[in-house]
Amino acid sequence: MGLDRRDHQALARWAADCAERVLPLFEERRPSDDRPRRAVAAGRAWAREQITTSEARAAAVAAHTAAREADDDVARAAARAAGHAAATAHVPAHASHAANYAVTAVARAAISHDTPARERDWQRGRLPARLRALASSEPHREDSPWWTVRAAGLRGSS
Repeated sequence: MGLDRRDHQALARWAADCAERVLPLFEERRPSDDRPRRAVAAGRAWAREQITTSEARAAAVAAHTAAREADDDVARAAARAAGHAAATAHVPAHASHAANYAVTAVARAAISHDTPARERDWQRGRLPARLRALASSEPHREDSPWWTVRAAGLRGSS
């Protein structure tokens, strides 16, 4: 199943929503580094057709660089969520990675034992109904919280 541009943009917005929720976890640890926040903004700008896919990819790379430079697992996961949110402009399947890294960030922050499940529930609730068929659990574990967006190889336009 492929995606049309409208659905691709909706996935980019969803990925940005997921990543944005954990940005404070990054910013608490690295307050002077705005690369992940800029990546989330780039993902949203791409979805509004205000920047090119290449510009969104550059922001994604910068957020992933911030993740590599972080010395804390929570900050790394939050920055990776932001990087994948921006990278969704290039490949829609990055949206699921943004969501997964957001859950990882809250899990590693150990806010409470049920925070990862609540985060995943929030994510599921935000995913547009028409796109829910694209998200499925891992084939070997029906109860797995790790989703995979099946994008049938759709690539973003530059």
